[in-house]
Parts: sequence; C-alpha cells; structure tokens
Amino acid sequence: MHILFLTPQLPYPPRQGTSIRNYHLLAHLAQHHTIDLLTFLAPGDELLPESPLYRHCRRIGTVPQPLRSTATRLINLATSLLPDMALRLEAPAMHQLMQSWLADTAYEIVQIEGIELAQYAHHADLSQSDPSQSAVIFDDHNCEYLLQQRNALTDLRNPRRWHAAGYSLIQWAKLRRYEANVCRAADAVVAVSQPDRAALQRIAPQATIHLAPNGIDLATYTSKQNNSESTNRRKGHFTLLFTGKMDYRPNIDAVLWFAERVLPQIVAALPEVRFQIVGMNPHARLDPLRHHPNIEITGSVTDVTPYLHAADLYVIPMRVGGGTRFKALEAMAASKAIVSTSLGVEGIGVETEREMLLADSPADFAAAILRLVADQRAGAALSQRLGQAAHDFVAAHYTWEKIVPIFERLYANLQEVHNANKPRLLPTIESGTHHHQRGIQP
Repeated sequence: MHILFLTPQLPYPPRQGTSIRNYHLLAHLAQHHTIDLLTFLAPGDELLPESPLYRHCRRIGTVPQPLRSTATRLINLATSLLPDMALRLEAPAMHQLMQSWLADTAYEIVQIEGIELAQYAHHADLSQSDPSQSAVIFDDHNCEYLLQQRNALTDLRNPRRWHAAGYSLIQWAKLRRYEANVCRAADAVVAVSQPDRAALQRIAPQATIHLAPNGIDLATYTSKQNNSESTNRRKGHFTLLFTGKMDYRPNIDAVLWFAERVLPQIVAALPEVRFQIVGMNPHARLDPLRHHPNIEITGSVTDVTPYLHAADLYVIPMRVGGGTRFKALEAMAASKAIVSTSLGVEGIGVETEREMLLADSPADFAAAILRLVADQRAGAALSQRLGQAAHDFVAAHYTWEKIVPIFERLYANLQEVHNANKPRLLPTIESGTHHHQRGIQP
C-alpha cells in the first residue's frame, strides 16, 4: 500500500514516547509498504542527510513547528471552542503540502499520529485524487480529554496549582467534544491502552476503536546489561532512576511528589541514596530540586540506556497520565527492579510482586523501595526475580514484532470495507477562524 504518515515531530532520533512509537511503526511498516512522511520540525531539529528516515520513506516533507505566543494562547483559551492541542500545530504551509501530495498520489491509508494533527485529515476527502483510495486512521497516543481531567483533579488538591487546574478544566471540556468528533470521523481509531480505549468509546460509542499498545525494541535495552552493584555500590551511593520528557506535566508532577513526599523517608534510612532525573527540557518548576543534595537532574542525554543499566532501582511515581508509558516498557526491557504507582503502569497488565512492586501512598512507596534496597544488600534475589519477570513480560507482549501486525490487519480490513461515500467530519482551521467540515460543531 501507499501510506501517508503525519507526525507532530521528527520521528528520528526517537528520544521520547511520541517519536519512539512513530519511528518504529514507520521502520517496520516500510518493509512491506511505501511510506511518505509529513512532519513538523521542532526548534533546533534538523533532518540530516544520513537520517535512517530516508531508508524507510519514499519522500519526506517538513514544516517548522509554528510558534504561538502566550498572549495568543490566552486569547484562544477565552474565545475559541477548539482545545489548545487543535491549534498548536496549525500551519498553512502544512495544509498546502498535504494538499499537494494528495493531489499527485492515491494513498490507501492516511495515518494521523496524534490529536495535534487531526485537522489535516480533512484534506483526504477534499484532494483532487480519488478519495475512495484513502482511509483515515487516527492513532491517539493518549486519550487527551482523560489526561486533562486527571491533571485538573490532581492540581485542585494544591491551591498553588489552581491556575493550572483551571486551564485543564477548560481543556477537558473542549477536548471531550473535539476528541469525540475526531474519533467519529476517522475510518478507524487506534488507542494505546485498554483504559484509553474504554474512555474513547464512552465519548464516541459509534467509533471503531482498535487497541495497539506501544512497543519496545528489546535488543536496545538488553545488549549492554551490566551489574549495577559494580557501578553504583562501589561509588558509595544507591541510585533511584526516573526518565522522561521533563517539560511534560505528568512527569513534573511525578518527580515533585516523589521528591517532596517519598524521598525524605528514604533519605532518613539511606542517607547515601541518589534520585536521578534523566530527560530533556527540565521545567522551571524543577529548579528547587537542583539544590537538593540527594537529587541529580541531567537534562537531555544522547542515550538513556546507560542510565538504566547503571541504576539500582527504577521508580515510576506517576499520579497523572494515560496511554502505555514507554518509561515502564524501557525499564522492564532492561530487567530493572521497579517500584511504581498503579497509574504508572495502567493498562500494561503487570501485577505487584510478580513483575514489580506497586504502591500508591508516599509511605507505601518508600517502604517498597527500602524493601528492595535491603534485598539488594542481601543478594538481590527479589530484585533479580522481578527484573527477569518484567523482561519476560514485555518480550511476550510488547515487542514491535507483535504490535505492527495489528496495523497490518487493520490496513487490510479497511481496504476491504472502505466506503467511498462515508463523510468525514474532521475539523479544519483556516486563516485564524474556525470552520468545520460538513457542519460539525466544535
């Protein structure tokens, strides 16, 4: 098939959840299909001539990510019925490029990677090529309305965060309408976890929603295993690791909660502990942690795997979020002993005491960590058992070789049942005003 992929950021290098998913889908699907890629370039990103994307894609079109001022966002917040995410990547140049490509290529599949790009899907209906050849797939990396709901309810507990809670309450309402419209309009919707799928089905019961979780490349995380005891224990410290994009609100909340509510209990029993936060774009809210003697914030790193292999324990103290978290899959693939909240591994299917330890209160989280510390000092029997079970679990359920065939079957089914007269109701935004294809309301 000829497949047109739209991604919100350059899929390579795959340094965070969105780009990891997009890159591996492209690389695997390109083995059997012709892939064209339209993507935005974030500030500082560059599509280099030696990029492996050129091996996987017949052609690649790029547009710089548009810049929106805080003032513009506030005006949109107050005056637009559309959610912030629907306006974030609105760019006339991308509309023109997509229209041009659809005019000269009959794509069987147009795959939209994330809600930020949903407005571009209407071109699949309006192109000069035969629209019967294109089926629109909306790959929803997160159930966004659910994420904003959780953000709001979490921030409402803290008066200092009520402004953020107010923003999320507004986005929650807007996204509930918008995400439902997008799901109803697409020929097929893909969710990355069963809880996300159920949440999308509640707001769009007539939509066809498939489950295709995030995957992991096991070889990346198992090829350089080492003994953390030989690297950390000899240096006189015990390392707890958290990884993730550190301007992402759920990650910020997670490390702040851990640093303020959990870490003091661990330091009291283990003064030499080190909490290592590894990830790009650390938010200013994390600046107070930089002065903490037991905390290290690395910022962006070229490769997260050395940090995974060197850490004694991996922690996932998430209180907000959705989808299938790559951080959990990465740590499991690296055979790490893990302590997580229940929400941190929601939808993955793990069980406490089997693949990791789960704890949701600060006291229970600290106790689980100290239990594994004592275990590692006594020979690491429990830590090794949990790490091996975690590795075996992702090997059985979450490799790309198991995920990509879900898309292959979906493509084949869509080609069989696609109805040329099915109206698509995806929203479109033009010239700063809000029009909606075929009368759909925002």
